[in-house]
Amino acid sequence: MTETRVTQKQFFEKAAAGELSALRCGRCGALAIPPREFCPECAERAWQPAALSGEGTIASFTVIRVAPRGYAGEVPYAIAAVHLKEGVSLLGRVVDIPLDRLKIGLPVRFRPLTKNGQTAVGFGPSS
Repeated sequence: MTETRVTQKQFFEKAAAGELSALRCGRCGALAIPPREFCPECAERAWQPAALSGEGTIASFTVIRVAPRGYAGEVPYAIAAVHLKEGVSLLGRVVDIPLDRLKIGLPVRFRPLTKNGQTAVGFGPSS
């Protein structure tokens, strides 16, 4: 099987365009996000790109009240671990959801966040 190489740069380029993607192992079918060199399940390098819906639910979250340098003006904000419907989880910043409405199990949807030309993973309301 031909090895498909997907870099983090490509991952974030797709994310900037509104596409959330992962890698699927051609040997065992496991999904990996973000891109990595070896399959965490079978240690193969038989990756194939896999599109993700971007839909999921909050598995855990935290509210940042004392931010790292460069983000102090944005507090408070939340970061969530989101379990996507395809079975993988991803961290992202929560946007457009009031902090007092956050809860585990809340449905959310991927939303690219771009600041100063850099794209990050965000999650907003599912509808």
